[in-house]
Amino acid sequence: MLGAAGSPHLGFRSILIGGTNGKGSVAAMAEALLRANGPLTGLYTSPHLVDPAERIRIGGRPIDPELFERCAQRVLPLAELTEATFFESLTAVAFFAFAEAGVETAAVEVGLGGRLDATNVLQPDACVITNVSLDHADWLGDSLEAIATEKAGIIKRSVPLITGRLSGESRTVVESRAAEVGAPLVQLGRDFGAAEVTTGCAGTRFTYWCEDGRAPDGAEFAVPLPGDYQADNAALALSAVREAGHSLGVESSRLALRNLDWPGRFQLLNHTGTTLVLDVAHNPAGAENLAAALDRIPLPLPRVGLIGILGDKPWREMLTPLLDRLDEAVFTSPPSAPAERAWDPFEARAAVPAASVEVERRFPEALDRALELAGSGTVLVTGSNHTVGDALREIEARKQRG
Repeated sequence: MLGAAGSPHLGFRSILIGGTNGKGSVAAMAEALLRANGPLTGLYTSPHLVDPAERIRIGGRPIDPELFERCAQRVLPLAELTEATFFESLTAVAFFAFAEAGVETAAVEVGLGGRLDATNVLQPDACVITNVSLDHADWLGDSLEAIATEKAGIIKRSVPLITGRLSGESRTVVESRAAEVGAPLVQLGRDFGAAEVTTGCAGTRFTYWCEDGRAPDGAEFAVPLPGDYQADNAALALSAVREAGHSLGVESSRLALRNLDWPGRFQLLNHTGTTLVLDVAHNPAGAENLAAALDRIPLPLPRVGLIGILGDKPWREMLTPLLDRLDEAVFTSPPSAPAERAWDPFEARAAVPAASVEVERRFPEALDRALELAGSGTVLVTGSNHTVGDALREIEARKQRG
């Protein structure tokens, strides 16, 4: 598709970010750092929460509707000719838009896996693999080794590779692939990292360090995203931008991270006197990270979960750490979830007989029940991007209705 239209994806520089969890946050942070330090930037992430335009950002803003329509019209005949998927088509739209808008550097999140992902047509200045855990086993394989092999498919010859906390088989696979293609390897915890991490409702603070002593070594940063793991994500973004050949001013980078706008990642809202926490954790590793954040961050009691997970996810493994931190929960079905991927909340309820769980399939009523149970406490909305996006949409609709 791209080759038939002049290869627009080769018209801008890029950083390609893969991994199981955190890759969207790292991409958003990297784009913010790039934008604060000079070039016109692009950001491509997936999936969206409310509006598909969220996936494509230029200069920090969702794509202009006219530019989106113009690029979509260029892609449509190519997509029909090649029988492209929705994601492949939207990726092409993003790359057309970046090229037409004059984007200098884009931070691009891998959609699924890496080796065969549509984003892997890029020739990036740096690649990132945040971590590897079990997810999308039906597509990527049912072992960490198989999944790591797919994610390692984004590693490019002689292009720096920045990795997060990898261990065991995953680390072996990624390191072997990097050595095979001569990709310089820069590892979190060995070559750079986040120290003196503190986290709370207002976000996460840390000190960035790197072994080579280059800026911003020793600088303190803050991101408005709670959770210790967000310090690692920010350190990955800082290192990726550096390794891609961009300079980082300390003050401009501090401002970029401090003002980051990235909804759905332990996002805190107040709704009718109840504290809402919205988090897109959608696999066991994400649920564990969310549970750890709940342990660290003081939230009003009681804590009630509004949980909707996709049926093809290992929801049993996700529920255990979450329900252990909640006083009560309401299982529901997010209306935007594809019917073929829907879970059965009654089956899930039966699988956790010891927990205090109610089921309400209808999403607005489920939100009302969770708010009622929580009162002046906290409602945790989680389980998938669909659940968080539908909650944000419902809350905004209620505000509009007054």
